[in-house]
Amino acid sequence: MVQRQLPNPAELLELMKFKKPELDGRKRRLDAALTIGDLRTIAKRRTPKAAFDYTDGAAEGELSLTRARQAFQDVEFHPGILRPAPDVDTSVEILGGPSALPFGIAPTGFTRLMQTEGEVAGAGAAAAAGIPFTLSTLGTTSIEGVKAANPHGRNWFQLYVMRDREISYELTRRAAAAGFDTLQFTVDTPVAGARLRDKRNGFSIPPQLTLGTIINAIPRPWWWFDFLTTPKLEFASLSTTGGTVGELLDAAMDPTISYDDLAVIRDIWPGKIIIKGVQNVEDSVRLRDEGVDGIVLSNHGGRQLDRAPIPFHLLPEVRKAVGDDFTVMIDTGIMNGADVVAAVALGADFTLIGRAYLYGLMAGGRQGVDRTIAILRSEIERTMRLLGVSSLAELEPGHVTQLTRLVPVSRAASEAHVH
Repeated sequence: MVQRQLPNPAELLELMKFKKPELDGRKRRLDAALTIGDLRTIAKRRTPKAAFDYTDGAAEGELSLTRARQAFQDVEFHPGILRPAPDVDTSVEILGGPSALPFGIAPTGFTRLMQTEGEVAGAGAAAAAGIPFTLSTLGTTSIEGVKAANPHGRNWFQLYVMRDREISYELTRRAAAAGFDTLQFTVDTPVAGARLRDKRNGFSIPPQLTLGTIINAIPRPWWWFDFLTTPKLEFASLSTTGGTVGELLDAAMDPTISYDDLAVIRDIWPGKIIIKGVQNVEDSVRLRDEGVDGIVLSNHGGRQLDRAPIPFHLLPEVRKAVGDDFTVMIDTGIMNGADVVAAVALGADFTLIGRAYLYGLMAGGRQGVDRTIAILRSEIERTMRLLGVSSLAELEPGHVTQLTRLVPVSRAASEAHVH
């Protein structure tokens, strides 16, 4: 028989610990976010549909983005056992300088549209975390404004080669003068991708008030208050070049961009230069032979060519082709610190986060970006410990298997013949 007794109030008090209520609403909702997906949920709740969909969406059927995220989910890790890793080192040397984590903040356009703190929040959070921040040509904070927000950290600049080449040359010189150490020369935007969510939402930049946007804004007055009471939304680094927002956006896409343009920019730029938007092995090898400092395997977050190659799937083949001494970075689809670990294991020197950063920004401004970085840092450290590695240098291809859902027909047929 189980011996029973009356509850002892003193023992009950030992078991019951009342949590002190958090009165700060922003901190309360951010603390409750345990994953990047949680931040996305908060962001969707707090941001008007058109602005959220601009961030969250991709081109056409959004297959490139879906496949990129799925590729990271289709990873099998192979941990080592009895390999203590009580302390892990997440730092890395990248492009001649340090980063406390194996990821930086990717360039994003129209960032103050998502939340009014915009690039200032991103650059400040990057500075606090000791990671690089990248400003887009189409950013809504100026080159000098980002430098002021991150005066001692690493700032990178993403360059579109504009139809008016002199605009791009001047931006390059300004970024160099402000002490930005790396240029991301972007090559995957000869024309704009078809962002169907934006078209369906009747979305424009800057946003225009319609009956639909007003109805959607009713439960989100804080967003409109911030938008209407802060400086005008514009391409801050391009504000002196003239033209409407739409005209400047169109000018940023140029189908005539070529290796000749790369040569001119390299002559102007004094720092490291990497090519962003590389999507095959042949281009990777040619760019290495051209002497650039590195590449970013990227399909522009799925926002340009739908059904484009999956950067994470390309990674092992590219690394094998270019060798170990050439910098290879990767973006598109990263939603978890485990994604970053898998990419490093398969040969990436560094990764870039775009939407994950913007979900945090929309969820809570600067504090939300800090939360994004904290979540990813925790996931990276935990994954490394569970794999039994103490440093990023210990990660290797043997730690990861890419489980493939999408197999080219020719390869599938040849494998079937063999078996």
